[in-house]
Amino acid sequence: MTPARNLYAVILAAGESTRMGTDKALLPWPPVAPGSLPTGQTFLSAAIQALDPFSERVIVVVGKNEANLAPVIYATGASVVRNPNPEYGQFSSLQAGLREVLNHGRDAAMITLVDRPPAIAATLDALCSAFAEMPSEVWAIVPEYKGKHGHPFLAGREMIEAFLKAPPTGNAREIEHQNLRHISYVAVDDARVTMNVDTTEDYAALSQQAVK
Repeated sequence: MTPARNLYAVILAAGESTRMGTDKALLPWPPVAPGSLPTGQTFLSAAIQALDPFSERVIVVVGKNEANLAPVIYATGASVVRNPNPEYGQFSSLQAGLREVLNHGRDAAMITLVDRPPAIAATLDALCSAFAEMPSEVWAIVPEYKGKHGHPFLAGREMIEAFLKAPPTGNAREIEHQNLRHISYVAVDDARVTMNVDTTEDYAALSQQAVK
């Protein structure tokens, strides 16, 4: 396992999950198939446990859902950061998390979204290895599965500063596109990095897929 020096993990979990109808962070993971018993894990707790061995600390950015998520976050050994303006959208949560990373004197972050299955350990190890070896002109490492880019991605100090200089109503993808020459893509054999769960149909489909 790659040592995680000066690297914090940031999970963005401040969304209101309006299309799902319930907080996606607290959905059972893995999805409970008919006739099976739940494991007691959620998307959020599974994400924290997956990222913890690869980072010094796991930060979870919350919004109006803080009261619901905080017990899970603390029980799993992570830290809470509240986005004061979650209505600005996901990018404002990213900025809140990255400011906390810098406030702790760290200059690198592994960033992911809570509404997806956690990446497998081999994927996280590969990303951290690539990040540790990246040249100075590379600011970020992004996983790629079958031509699609996903999460988590790793950002160094320069990319963090680029995100923080943008307005809170900005867009992470736009910032990345502006700095493509500074991003390295790492091919991984892990479909989870590109999976996204927005609706009840998306979640139900997970139980039909080989994501174990």
